[in-house]
Amino acid sequence: MKAYTFCPLCGAGLDRSMIGGRERNFCPTCSWIHYINPLPVAIAYTVNRKDELLVVRRAHEPAFNEWSLPGGFIEAGEKPEEGCLRELMEETSLEGEIDSLIGIYQREVEPYGSILVLAYRVLVDNDAIAINHELFDAGFYPEHLMPEVRIPLHQTIIMDAGLCELVQ
Repeated sequence: MKAYTFCPLCGAGLDRSMIGGRERNFCPTCSWIHYINPLPVAIAYTVNRKDELLVVRRAHEPAFNEWSLPGGFIEAGEKPEEGCLRELMEETSLEGEIDSLIGIYQREVEPYGSILVLAYRVLVDNDAIAINHELFDAGFYPEHLMPEVRIPLHQTIIMDAGLCELVQ
């Protein structure tokens, strides 16, 4: 993500200084400080009544053509759970219900920079999928037939979801 060089409030050139224990861009004219905050993302670890996992094959970067879990950015004014279910619906036309929070993860990714990911276990009753333009393919798979998910964060979420199920 490209750093600011000019203040978005007054247009003055930015300086760098240690603020709050970190080097940050700030405006010497109006005192605006650029705090680089993570973008919120929701991921849906989605299972059907047969306990099969939904995986999708991405049609866009990042991770073009890779198998992954569905998800995307949480929008302003949206609860994370709502964003998770909205992304699931947009990508696959599936309506689900949040079962549990699997975990919260922070990552640095291109091209977005810092992201904060909330992964939820989602249950669906009707598993009739209709994909949108963001995907090449999608399907529910039993563990032994599932396509390889190679995105490290998604591998971690799948592993953590399995551990959560063992504890319950």
